Amino acid sequence: MRPAPSDAAYLGWLGIIRMGLVQTALGSIIVLTTSTINRVMVVELALAAALPGALVAWHYALQFLRPRWGYGSDTGGRRTPWIILGIAILGLGGTGAALSVALLATSFWPGIALAILAFTLVGIGVGAAGTSLLALLATQVHPDRRAPAATIVWMMMIAGFVVTTIIASAYLDPFSMTRLVTVTASVSVIALVVATLALWGIEPARKAARIIESDPKASTENATAFRTALSEVWDEPQARRFTIFVFVSMLAYSMQDLILEPFAGFAFGLTPGESTKLAGHQHSGVFMGMALVAIAAHPRVGFGSLRTWTVGGCIASAAALLGLVLAGLFAPAWPLTGTVVLLGFANGAFAVAAIGTMMGLAGAGKEKREGIRMGLWGAAQAIAFGAGGFVGAAAADLIRGFVTEPADAFTVVFAAEAMLFIVSAILGARAIIETSTTQKPVFAQPVSGDAKAVTTA
Repeated sequence: MRPAPSDAAYLGWLGIIRMGLVQTALGSIIVLTTSTINRVMVVELALAAALPGALVAWHYALQFLRPRWGYGSDTGGRRTPWIILGIAILGLGGTGAALSVALLATSFWPGIALAILAFTLVGIGVGAAGTSLLALLATQVHPDRRAPAATIVWMMMIAGFVVTTIIASAYLDPFSMTRLVTVTASVSVIALVVATLALWGIEPARKAARIIESDPKASTENATAFRTALSEVWDEPQARRFTIFVFVSMLAYSMQDLILEPFAGFAFGLTPGESTKLAGHQHSGVFMGMALVAIAAHPRVGFGSLRTWTVGGCIASAAALLGLVLAGLFAPAWPLTGTVVLLGFANGAFAVAAIGTMMGLAGAGKEKREGIRMGLWGAAQAIAFGAGGFVGAAAADLIRGFVTEPADAFTVVFAAEAMLFIVSAILGARAIIETSTTQKPVFAQPVSGDAKAVTTA
């Protein structure tokens, strides 16, 4: 067994912030790919919203390969090259997605082919970089600091969303396809440079693992034990119920991702730059919600448990979505920006509380299965995100055939999403209460295990 590293070998807070900059770089590319580019497809090119929905769903489907990429960084000498290579591939995919939109304006099928290739690269890049980054965090961050480190890294990713959307919005107007490609390519290059500098010298060299040669038993388990371990974890009532909660809540969380900006374009007449800025306001709300929970749930403050914030965040998200329904009915007089900020705030409070709960529950149950539990919940999150974005977009397309105003179709989806958040609140109250008498809030004690942000990065 490898001896535990000394405290001096772990990252300090500055090192953790540098790791957060890598997540910021990931987020800056992802936000343009999943928000601005899909809006241009739906509004400017008048394509069915199901098209970008299917492309984003495909990139989420590829996240099931995360264990293989993590295994590669485990058995190699360093994780840093996997992260940098992943971000480079992600940047190529993001730029390719922008080029595919420009091509779609003149040549449909070649544009579709390029879009599929681009989103394949996006999925591979996110998985390779994100998985290796979380693995590096797990090995380089002291157990006492893993929970706050995960919060810092997640919030810095949201900061990447905010900064990118605000700056990009200034350069996208007056809109043109050339501007879209130029902005996306520039953001990708800057993200790669920032991530490379942030990782420089942060990971000590280590010997490559020799699992097969040194431990035949481990080799056999590597080949056959994954399904068995996954089945054992699924048989745990607590893990199974929490998995269902993660799936339903993340389904609700993601249904509006691909339709919010098109809704703003149809109902309020916003330009691409203005709707991109609206997405920035939403992510600002997410950032504020996360910050509030991180402070309020700390034992020195003690304002609400993680369970309370998780369930309350679901209920508040439902209320904000009902506000978007009213926005569609009373546009353009309704305060759209304030409603979107409130939605982001509620989503952020729910998300960071759910992350904390997830970390606290990862070590629960029999045997040492923290990684399998986090993987199970991560898989549920990936399926829900991919399905949510596609279902939301496809439902909007379907309903548009039965209504006279396009915005009305989006409001129906928002109402359905609100109902899902109410169901999530009920499931969360049941799934989390069972451990509340035996497990302290994650901020009140050191927690073992990785944090998987509730996102693709």
